[in-house]
Amino acid sequence: MRKIVPLAAFLVLLTSAAAASTLGSNTIVFKEQYYRLFRMNLNRNPDVFIENIFWLERALAAPFANPLFALALIENETQWEKYRHLFMMHLNIRLVQQYLSLGSLWNKREAFFFNAPFRDQNLASLDIAESSFQAALFYWEEALRWAELANDRRFRFINLVRVQYWEDQAFRIENGTLNYGRTITRELASLQRVREEFLAMENHFYVRTAPPDPQ
Repeated sequence: MRKIVPLAAFLVLLTSAAAASTLGSNTIVFKEQYYRLFRMNLNRNPDVFIENIFWLERALAAPFANPLFALALIENETQWEKYRHLFMMHLNIRLVQQYLSLGSLWNKREAFFFNAPFRDQNLASLDIAESSFQAALFYWEEALRWAELANDRRFRFINLVRVQYWEDQAFRIENGTLNYGRTITRELASLQRVREEFLAMENHFYVRTAPPDPQ
């Protein structure tokens, strides 16, 4: 079951305005169009992660454009089938990356004793991070499913050069060198450890006393 509840309403509020401002009077219908709205986020701006999630999830639900307008050169139906599997895999991987990055902004690596007065706020932050990591796990499982289809033996001698990066991702999933599942599991385990440490804290203030006078 997909668990994104505390995050979902937050995403809707922030992305509705972004959608209106970005679309304007242009009509966006196909996966390829939505995908082009994705942008890199080197500064780790949470608004950009959220906007990317908005467009990528729309891309997942949208139909494919005609093969003439595909992001790869398509010359036959077998290439077209592999392209669709690779694209779906890649969209899901992008969503994994965005949700992981978004969750890391709310995650807490340590439960420091001096954060005891802010225990409840930290626990709420961990809840948001967990929802984001659970969403990443959902999309990773979807990515695995599409990668398996793209790696079918029927496509072994078909290489879509214009989307070589997608081809490489499918290959790395197959040989185990690309494994976001391991990363997500580690993040969730660390989060639970920190949550338990916060829950064990007493919610009180630490009063700083003056140092003793030197003798």
